[in-house]
Amino acid sequence: MQQIEEPTLTPELIRSRADALMQRLRAAAADGGHDPGRLRLVAVTKGFGVPVVRAAAEAGLRVLGENRVQEAKPKIEAEPEVEWHLVGRLQSNKARRGAALFAAIHSVDSLDLVQRLDRLAHDEGLRPALLLQVNLTGEEHKSGFPASWFDEQLRAPGELAAALGQTHAARVVGLMTMGRAGADPAEQRATFVRLRNMRDRLQEVTGRRLPELSMGMTADAEAAATEGATLVRIGTAIFGPRPHL
Repeated sequence: MQQIEEPTLTPELIRSRADALMQRLRAAAADGGHDPGRLRLVAVTKGFGVPVVRAAAEAGLRVLGENRVQEAKPKIEAEPEVEWHLVGRLQSNKARRGAALFAAIHSVDSLDLVQRLDRLAHDEGLRPALLLQVNLTGEEHKSGFPASWFDEQLRAPGELAAALGQTHAARVVGLMTMGRAGADPAEQRATFVRLRNMRDRLQEVTGRRLPELSMGMTADAEAAATEGATLVRIGTAIFGPRPHL
């Protein structure tokens, strides 16, 4: 099979792709009855080097995402004015560095990690935004709170509500999930509806405002926008295939 050569990632190309994507996603949000102005793009630079990060910043992308703390560090040093989000799993032994480097962490998958990040944030004078990742597809290779446990916590105040009530320096601002790869549009939307309903119920149980829903990637971004995503994590649709993983 003949390979298709990807064009050079200039700021102009990145801006064009991002603008076209956001136009589609905002239209999808409006069609779903959601405020398109609340939708933000997290441009994921995983696998790309500092030159692409600089081109993305020059293109006007103000929120960039990374999957790993170690890979992110030189990119953040190159573009410290960008708002950086961690969208991949955060290991406990990298929590201190993660809290220091990222404005938002989408992948908080245990109450222990919530508490650790809150202590670190307090000690370092930080205010990171945290999103609780829920594994709604039941796939073992995906991290996140088990959906069954999360459902149980939403029936009445329990461990989760208590942990959130004790969190003060770090800010829990919403939920995150990943859809199943290869899912059809109906399944995609059902997954995202479920996360939105969980978020709404968690607000009722805890009395806390949780404005953010991080859901949707290149393959299911429009379904996520239709169902109320506020943060959509996009790599391929902006930057093309990753040169390395």
